[in-house]
Amino acid sequence: MTFIDKLTSATRKNGSLLCIGLDPDQERMPEKVSVTEFNRAIIEATSDLVCAYKINFAFYEALGDDGMSILKRTRSFIPDNIPVIGDAKRGDIGNTAKAYAQAIFNYFDFDATTVNPYLGYDSIEPFLQYRERGVFILCRTSNAGAVDFQALNIEAGDNKRLPLFEFVARRAGDWNVHGNIGLVVGATYPDELKAIREQHPDMPLLIPGIGAQGGDLALTVRYGVDRHGEKAIINSSRQILYASRGKDFAPAARQAAIELKEQINRIKETVS
Repeated sequence: MTFIDKLTSATRKNGSLLCIGLDPDQERMPEKVSVTEFNRAIIEATSDLVCAYKINFAFYEALGDDGMSILKRTRSFIPDNIPVIGDAKRGDIGNTAKAYAQAIFNYFDFDATTVNPYLGYDSIEPFLQYRERGVFILCRTSNAGAVDFQALNIEAGDNKRLPLFEFVARRAGDWNVHGNIGLVVGATYPDELKAIREQHPDMPLLIPGIGAQGGDLALTVRYGVDRHGEKAIINSSRQILYASRGKDFAPAARQAAIELKEQINRIKETVS
């Protein structure tokens, strides 16, 4: 089963476009609960509500010697029918890129990952060789500093100029010979999200930036979904993970996930 097949299956089975980011911040977690226990409880409470999980490597690397072991255990808690995105944002060339791809797809067994295209095609190609895995290219990220480079107009050939993020998306379309490329497009830039979806109607879009980052949920759903109302992976982390710092953190996370999933689905029903 390819990543796209697995994503579509989970989306339809759970009736969900919600992706939960498993990004543990010990300062916000309940006291005397380990990261492993916390993640497991969150997954058990929400796995019937999501289309995917996303695990950001940084939060595990910050845990020191035990971090990668906790990351791998967290990956093992997620049911096989739910796709898992390793949010690593890797970007290097040659054997280094090949090693990164081996680690993410072979050792950690992620269904998809995020990559930085700044070094060009040869930094992406080793990941694309894993044809059944998804590769999400950073395109229009949700952070405020994205404008520093991604919004710059560049020469795109035929005497045309494009914002850099649109040129990245165009290149991603050219490279998508195995049908396993997706794009990361932030909810905080809805006009750009709309443009990317119009230009790439069939690509999966990983959409961070709702909740704590302030992205507009209604516009995210309307502009992000494909013609079938799918392939928009709407990520939320803090809003769900830290719905409570008490012993009820897992039920509270479940309730927050239910509410967000239902909001998304109500909006989706209005999309023609």
